Amino acid sequence: MTGKILVIGETCLDIFVYCQALRLAPDIPVPVLQALRTVESPGMAMNVQRNITKFINVCQIVTNSEWRTVSKTRYIHENTNHMFLRVDTPHEIPRVNIRSIDLDYEIIVISDYNKGFLTDDDIEYICTNHPRVFLDTKKRLGEWASNALYIKINDYEYMRSKPFLDKNLENKIIHTMGADGCEYQGKRYSTQQIEIGDSSGAGDTFIAALAVKYSETSEIVESIHFANQSASEVVRRRGVTTI
Repeated sequence: MTGKILVIGETCLDIFVYCQALRLAPDIPVPVLQALRTVESPGMAMNVQRNITKFINVCQIVTNSEWRTVSKTRYIHENTNHMFLRVDTPHEIPRVNIRSIDLDYEIIVISDYNKGFLTDDDIEYICTNHPRVFLDTKKRLGEWASNALYIKINDYEYMRSKPFLDKNLENKIIHTMGADGCEYQGKRYSTQQIEIGDSSGAGDTFIAALAVKYSETSEIVESIHFANQSASEVVRRRGVTTI
C-alpha cells in the first residue's frame, strides 16, 4: 500500500478581499469598496487535503495542475464579515485520466465539485475498484455512486437527489445540515451551538475529519461526531481555514 489517504478532485484558489465601505456611488446605489487586505489559500479538494494533513503527516492529492487560474474571489466587509460580492472565474476544468491513477491507498476521498474534472463514470470506476471511498459530491446522485463506502452531501444536494435515491444509496449518505449537524441512517447528530464567523470550507473539514477518524477506528458514528466537532471549530473563524 503506497499511502494512507488519497484525495481526488478539483482545486481552486480562494481569495478573500477584506474591505471597508464608507459611501455609496453617486451614480448608482452601490457601496464603493476600499480594499484593505487580501488573503489567499488553496480551496476545494486541496483544502480537504490541507485539513487531512493537520491530523496525519502525509496525504496525497490528484487535482488540476492549473488550479491557481481557477478562483473564487469574495469581497468581505472587514468590520462585520458581511459578504458584498463573490466573483468566480470560469470553472471548466479538464477531465482527469482516472485510469492512470494509483489507487493503492487505505482510503480515497473524492472531493467532487462537479466542474468537469471527474465524470459519473470516473467516480463509479474509483468506487468499484476501491472498497473504502468517501464521496463528497455536488452532482445529483445516481447508481454510479452505489459502491462508495460513505457519501457526504449538504442539504441542498440531498434535497436535489432525494427523489432518485434507492435504499442502498440512502443508507450510505451522511446528510450535513450546517448548524443543525447531520443525519445518518435516520438519526440526527447535533453539533454545539456556536457563533459562526464563516462557513466557507466547513464541508471540506467535515469530510477530511470523517475520513481520518474512520481510518483510525473503522467506526462511522465516532467519526461523525469527530467531523461535527472539527467543522464547528473552523466556522468560528473567517475565511477558508483548516482545523
